[in-house]
Amino acid sequence: MKSIKKNKQLIFGYLFALIATAIWSGNFIIARDLNKSIPPISLAFWRWTVAVVILFPFAIRQLITDWKILKSNFKYISIVSLLGVTVFNTLIYLAGHTTTAINLSLISITFPVFIVLFSRIFYDELITLNKTIGILLVLFGVILLITKGNIAILLNLTFAIGDIWMLLAAIIFAIYSILIKKKPKELDILSFQLSTFIVGLLFLFPFFIWETLTVPSIEFTPKIFISIGYVGIFASLTAYMLWNKAIIKIGPTNAAIIYYTLPLFSGFLAYLFLNEVIGMIHLISLILILIGIITATLKSIKNKSSI
Repeated sequence: MKSIKKNKQLIFGYLFALIATAIWSGNFIIARDLNKSIPPISLAFWRWTVAVVILFPFAIRQLITDWKILKSNFKYISIVSLLGVTVFNTLIYLAGHTTTAINLSLISITFPVFIVLFSRIFYDELITLNKTIGILLVLFGVILLITKGNIAILLNLTFAIGDIWMLLAAIIFAIYSILIKKKPKELDILSFQLSTFIVGLLFLFPFFIWETLTVPSIEFTPKIFISIGYVGIFASLTAYMLWNKAIIKIGPTNAAIIYYTLPLFSGFLAYLFLNEVIGMIHLISLILILIGIITATLKSIKNKSSI
C-alpha cells in the first residue's frame, strides 16, 4: 500500500512538472512577441497583479489561518518571493529586449544543470552516472533541436547583455526551486503562493513606478490584454503552483530534468501558431530528450518505489 502511494506521488510529481513546463513554453513565446509593445518590468508587474487578483478570493481565508506561520517564516517568504516572483521573470523579459531567441533558448536550458550542481553542493545529493548520461543526452537533443541540426551555428553565436540577464535568471530560478523544498510543511500551498505573489509584487512596485516615469506609456491593445491574461493566470498562477507541488513530490533535481522538454513544447506551439515545419530533426531531438529524461530519472524512481 505504501509503495502504491509512493508511486502515485511520483507520477503526479512528474506530471505536474511536465504541465508547468508546457505552460512556460508559451510564456517564452509571449516574452519575445511583446518585447516592443510593453517594457519588461511593466509586463512582470501586470502579470503578477493578475495572478494575485485571481488567486486572492480562493486563498485569502487560508492565508489568514496560516498568518502566524507566515510571520515566523517571513525571512524565507521574502527571499523566495524576491527570487521567484520579483527577479526571475523580470530578467527574462529584460533579456528578450537585447538578445536573440536562440541565445535565450540555449541559456535557459542551463537551469537544470545549476539545480544538479546546487543540490550536490548544499544537500550532498549524488550526481550518479545514469543522471550524468541522461542530462548529456537531453542537452544534446535540445541543442540539436534549437540549432536545427546545424551545430556549427554555436560557433557563430554573438553575445549581448541580454545573455547575462538570461544566465542570471537561470541561476536564480535554480536557487528558487531548491528553496521550495524547504517550504514549511505546515504551510498550505495556497497561502504560500498568495503570500509570495503579494510580497514579490511589493518588491517589484518601486521599479514599476520608475519604469512608468521613464519610458513611453503603454498602448493596451487586445493582444496585450490577452497575453498578460495568459502569463498572469497560466504562466504565473497555474504553472508556479504545479511546479512547486512537483518539487515537493519528486525533488528539485528530477523536476528540473523534466524542464528540458520546454523546447519541444515551444516547437509544437510554433508549428500551431507560426506555421513552422516539424521535420526529422525534431523527431530525433524528441527521442534523445525522452531517452535522456528516462535515463536520468529511472534509478531514482526505482529507489523511491522500493521504500
